[in-house]
Amino acid sequence: MPPPATRSRSTGCPGYSETLPRMPESVGTARRLVRIALAAWSLDDLADDGVLIVSELVSNAVQHAHSRSIRVAVSRPEIVRVRIGVVDKSRRLPKVREPREGAENGRGLALVGALAKEWGSDRLPWGKRVWAELHGELRG
Repeated sequence: MPPPATRSRSTGCPGYSETLPRMPESVGTARRLVRIALAAWSLDDLADDGVLIVSELVSNAVQHAHSRSIRVAVSRPEIVRVRIGVVDKSRRLPKVREPREGAENGRGLALVGALAKEWGSDRLPWGKRVWAELHGELRG
């Protein structure tokens, strides 16, 4: 898969976003997008958690959404606060589940909740946005 044609915003809070096909291969592209954004903002210390979070959010969208594409966005609403979001066309909001013993899936949102400072979902007229925030540290 070629590198994403990432778009950055020229106004408002800094951000990167990419529309991706709703396919398992898009998880890798989303991970690269998060790493690129965090490196550009000198927030590399958030990269490992950010990559895990976006992996889970994209995997959930690939599994549960019913559209051809999803949108991944990474924004920086404050100097050390980063928001990672995934938009899809399903209006069904995610729920944290208690995974069954021995189950190979069902732990994603619990992992997101453990890594993120805050996370949630927003209904949109055409679907939903699931997001998570990470907070870095100010460096002098």
